[in-house]
Amino acid sequence: MTQLAFANHKAVLLDCTLRDGGYYNDWDFSPDLINDYLEAMQAAGIDVVELGFRFWSNEGFKGACAFTKDEFLRDLQIPFGLQIAVMVNAADVIVNGNLSLERLEKLFPESATTSPVSLVRFACHFKDFHIVLSAAEWLVSNGYQVAMNLMQIADRTKEEITQVAQAAAHHPLTALYFADSMGSMRPADTSRIISWVRTGWSGPLGIHTHDNMGLALQNTLHAHEEGVTWLDATVTGMGRGPGNARMEDLLIEAATRRNRVTNLVPLMTLIRRRFNPMKAHYGWGTNPYYYLAGKHGIHPTYIQEMLKDSRYGDEDILAVIDHLREEGGKKFSFNTLDGARRFYRGEPRGTWAPSRLMEGREIMILGTGPGAAAHRPALETYIRHARPLVLALNTQSAVAEDLIDVRVACHPVRLLADAERHAQLPQPLITPASMLPERLLAKLAGKELLDFGLGLASGQFAFHKTYCITPTALVLAYALAASSSGGAARICMAGFDGYPAGDPRNTEIETMLESFTRAGDLPEFFSVTPTSYKGLPVRSIYGL
Repeated sequence: MTQLAFANHKAVLLDCTLRDGGYYNDWDFSPDLINDYLEAMQAAGIDVVELGFRFWSNEGFKGACAFTKDEFLRDLQIPFGLQIAVMVNAADVIVNGNLSLERLEKLFPESATTSPVSLVRFACHFKDFHIVLSAAEWLVSNGYQVAMNLMQIADRTKEEITQVAQAAAHHPLTALYFADSMGSMRPADTSRIISWVRTGWSGPLGIHTHDNMGLALQNTLHAHEEGVTWLDATVTGMGRGPGNARMEDLLIEAATRRNRVTNLVPLMTLIRRRFNPMKAHYGWGTNPYYYLAGKHGIHPTYIQEMLKDSRYGDEDILAVIDHLREEGGKKFSFNTLDGARRFYRGEPRGTWAPSRLMEGREIMILGTGPGAAAHRPALETYIRHARPLVLALNTQSAVAEDLIDVRVACHPVRLLADAERHAQLPQPLITPASMLPERLLAKLAGKELLDFGLGLASGQFAFHKTYCITPTALVLAYALAASSSGGAARICMAGFDGYPAGDPRNTEIETMLESFTRAGDLPEFFSVTPTSYKGLPVRSIYGL
């Protein structure tokens, strides 16, 4: 392995863009892109390129960089001197708690003398580390260099880290890596972990950072100052969740410290032509949600999955983060994500029947769109003359306060944010009180709560005496269901203008309205101010 001078330490720069970035496109990179990328890596002075995984499982479509077979690699234009690495998940070579030599032999049918791969890196949880060390022995005997990448190290004790470091010292590893898997580490944490690893391992150390809190590059550079010599990064930070330290930034930092000619032109061209459009499409990079996930030790895949799922609005994502913060989310699971989305405790239930207020009455639901403010005088005149029961969503006041009879709110995150305001408002609040977290109910103490339960079921509305089922936690869906459960004569809606063209919230609300229309035995409902929502009939407030 070529060693380079960088900040007074020998260093190796490893780029793992296509391996880590494959979480966004199922590792399906075109050969043209890969060849351009390899050329840019050599020109920029990268030592090792980790081109992909060697997965054992083959379920669902994945591109070539999920398997990175020797045959595939031989068809690429790999520049002379650029070393190729692949990553193996430790779990893929462990069967019933033991190393599967059969799987290892099938994953690496050739020795390093004929394979284009020179380095194998294992992604390894602490519980699997000692087992996979035997795999390292086998690979080294076949000519490969081997590195171990310890995952989720930030939560481990000094004793646990020291034990694996001491075990590593008795095996022929090229490097021992540690990964900031949750993006939760700060430079002080990096220093602490390095000092603990050094109590048992004196060989080359590597670091792989995630950028949840915007500290990936800072942690990488700080680790190097502490003697870490294997440094990871990815082009534009492309990687699972918020991604990693950006290689282009790391190269700029290294430029003044490395005794090596570096040409960044091919890399910058590649970023402009290929990676920036992909980033715009897939949306990797840190944001406040990833920051919260990093801060609370939540696996970034939870955020990645929610951001690409139109069912999750901002309030939903925050609610899931809050749930995982309390219940634990260090290991990603679709079942856990689905359970976290059930924001309410237990089965749907309530103690208050909307029919007490609504039966046979006209309901007016007030939204927050500009149409309500634009036509406020007409709305207020109509309310004073026709005396509908006026429901205002959350804390908004589109008409005079004395004309609002009841407020409606259901989403725990929105309720938590608005709790102090609700306490000041005079109207009773329709909300699934029996199903809300205790800490939220404590903030609403003293408020008159009309306890109407809420359950969520995809594509469904159902109306019961003291609770309802809706397809979403949108407060509009809850208000429509409460009005229907209460036997309202008709529902007028004001301030539901719709969002700008292309906003996915339009589709979410239109889908919800379509489900509501299919529910059957509904009161007549329509908007009395302008709306762009398909499926929402319109009448003019001026003609009622």
